[in-house]
Amino acid sequence: MNYTNLVAAQAAFTPLQWAQAACDSLMARYTPPQLPPENRWHYHQGIFLHGMLQVWSRTGNEAYRNYPKQYVDHLIDEYGNFLFARDELDAIMPGLLLFPLDDNGLGDSRYRTAIEKLRGLFGTLNRTSEGAFWHKDKYPRQMWLDGLYMGGVFALEYANRYDDESLIAMVTEWERLMRRRMTDEDTGLLFHAYDESRQFPWADPATGCSPELWGRSLGWYGMALADFLDRLPASHPAAMEWKEALGMFATALIRFQDAESGLWYQVVDQGDRADNWLETSCTSLFVYTIAKAAKHGCIDGEQMNAAWKGYEGLIARLKQDDLGIIVPDICIGTSAGEYDYYVARPVSENDLHGVGAFILACTEMESWYASREGSKG
Repeated sequence: MNYTNLVAAQAAFTPLQWAQAACDSLMARYTPPQLPPENRWHYHQGIFLHGMLQVWSRTGNEAYRNYPKQYVDHLIDEYGNFLFARDELDAIMPGLLLFPLDDNGLGDSRYRTAIEKLRGLFGTLNRTSEGAFWHKDKYPRQMWLDGLYMGGVFALEYANRYDDESLIAMVTEWERLMRRRMTDEDTGLLFHAYDESRQFPWADPATGCSPELWGRSLGWYGMALADFLDRLPASHPAAMEWKEALGMFATALIRFQDAESGLWYQVVDQGDRADNWLETSCTSLFVYTIAKAAKHGCIDGEQMNAAWKGYEGLIARLKQDDLGIIVPDICIGTSAGEYDYYVARPVSENDLHGVGAFILACTEMESWYASREGSKG
């Protein structure tokens, strides 16, 4: 693809072409094992390569399947063995790469073996007294928004394929606990983390919640709800509950979109503070979430305009170098904390968090692009 003239491309490219451009840019920079953090089974690579597989499914271009396959094959041996962090939900997320590889008859059973290893984690991870998963063992008794996406989407994909109703019940109760414990009544959004023990410095003594509405954590949560609805029939009681929750959540997000840029702030509800800043990975995840909410009938067509504005704001932010496009203004990996902690986090370019989120936003917007262009004509 030719995107040497970025200004011209910004006007001419479809969302799917931008997703391809983002894939091509990182493929030009790294071999699959070199994707940072190098030689690790990790959700940074997982979200980027999951996005790439969506591009493959829409284009049929085998390069976008073979690159994720090379990453997986580098880490998983012929017996389905691989090294992964066995005390955290983050290790489960790259398992989404295994399902399409197993589907495509690529010749061995190791992908299914690896899937079963990750499925087994749900029986070993620590939980709060109410049954929610600890995000990681190093964060004892803590439930984070991020974890619902990291583990929940894999769980429902597994449940769908292998008829495991217990996983649907598990995810349903987990998400309910999040909404019950972590919802901010003033905004309709959710706090980043909850500490059942109230021991961490950020934990509110009364609620156990961290004090801020952090962008990317909210993005993971919204994307989880959206992807859950893709994996259950609309008549399922859990799907009906999630449809209502997603509609309310997407509507709450739209209230905080920056009117000028179309992006959202690092701390979502505090855009009026001088040291807060517009962040692209959360914006990408919100665009995806709002577009999926519209797809599932959770919000109306007018609200879908917020997704278009966010998408156009992302495209306007892109930069380029000799190897391709650059997605800027991405917050690096971040724990829970207070306002000053979030706004002081370093900003990166082409961090896999952000590029993967951008690709997913573009592939979802592609679903709306043809109908929108047709309505213009």
